[in-house]
Amino acid sequence: MTRTLCTLGFLFFLSLDFVSARHVPRSCHPHSSRSNSNSGTHPSSSVIAVGSAPPAPAPSTNGSSSCFPSAGFIMPSTVPSSTDGWWCSPNTEYAFLGFSYEVTACATIVSPEIRQSLTKLNSDFADIKNTFGSRYVRLYGACDRDGFYDDIVSAAWATGLGVHALIWFGFDGGNQWMARRDSLVSSLTSNPKAKFVTRGVQFGSEPLFDNVLPHSELASQVTSLKSKLLGVGIPVTVSELAYGYQERGGAQDVLNAIDFINIHMLPFFSALATFGAAAWPLVETDMNWFIEHGNGKKMYFDENGWPAVTSPGVQPNSILAQASVANEEGYFSMLDSHCEDLKLGPQGGIGWFAHIYSDEQEPGYGIYDDAGKKKFPFKPRTSC
Repeated sequence: MTRTLCTLGFLFFLSLDFVSARHVPRSCHPHSSRSNSNSGTHPSSSVIAVGSAPPAPAPSTNGSSSCFPSAGFIMPSTVPSSTDGWWCSPNTEYAFLGFSYEVTACATIVSPEIRQSLTKLNSDFADIKNTFGSRYVRLYGACDRDGFYDDIVSAAWATGLGVHALIWFGFDGGNQWMARRDSLVSSLTSNPKAKFVTRGVQFGSEPLFDNVLPHSELASQVTSLKSKLLGVGIPVTVSELAYGYQERGGAQDVLNAIDFINIHMLPFFSALATFGAAAWPLVETDMNWFIEHGNGKKMYFDENGWPAVTSPGVQPNSILAQASVANEEGYFSMLDSHCEDLKLGPQGGIGWFAHIYSDEQEPGYGIYDDAGKKKFPFKPRTSC
């Protein structure tokens, strides 16, 4: 399957004291060979609380955890009548949570060995859960095949993974996102298992940075979507760069509208970037901006990683920036080493995803290479 990566743009601003800098990575949006239109990020039974989270449920007497999607949770044989008591408390969701998982390989024209059929989803999700101790998968990109999200729900239920669903915008100013929104809402409100595996819906991936909607309209759309999902208790966020907000004057209306905060953390593209292992100051700068402006909401690094290779669409903005497998590994090891710092974040700490599951999905960023082999030992901490 042919994929091209988007061009990465960059802007950064030095503060008046010439000490701090803001970097603006342009994340690499996946493109499907099947259509140009695809070019172009919890609830319990209610949304995530903005203030202090409730205590995590205690383990059950049979030795398994009593909340989904914890490691020891055993999926029930039948669908429960309510999500009351179903989800683990947000204050347990820090450190490594899972992977971004790009879905444009769902098309029927894709070669069978990588096509994201239900069988393929079951296999990948089981690996994500069992090999790495993941609790979640964060969807990335778009799949417009009828019934695809129902396949996601089936695979997530079968493997015990939670899902951060996504409404994908294109780059051509079209309105295909509306059909994607309506299709996802239909699945979330009609599939009886959907609300038990869908932790939240991302309304766009970098919609502010891409300027797909004015921030006031984006906030309004988020609010509208929240009302449509109120009956199933699924909250809504926007998956975005710090700079995506900053270049829109902070877009505080969007930050106020969303239920939790999904953050793109791609410090390789900073003009101050050097090595993956040395990226903590860059991560901390954006993290602290969201803490300052996020009103205590739960935070996740979802599009989060360091490339192992460069390409025409993945180029550094610092002559010192190093793209290599060693630096990809170093970046995630660095996050592991700051587990205690991330744990100090709002509502029990900041959880992070690895971007992305496999180089088949986005070259250079995968934990697996395109031959299905791990590029380096990856056993991130899930608690500290």
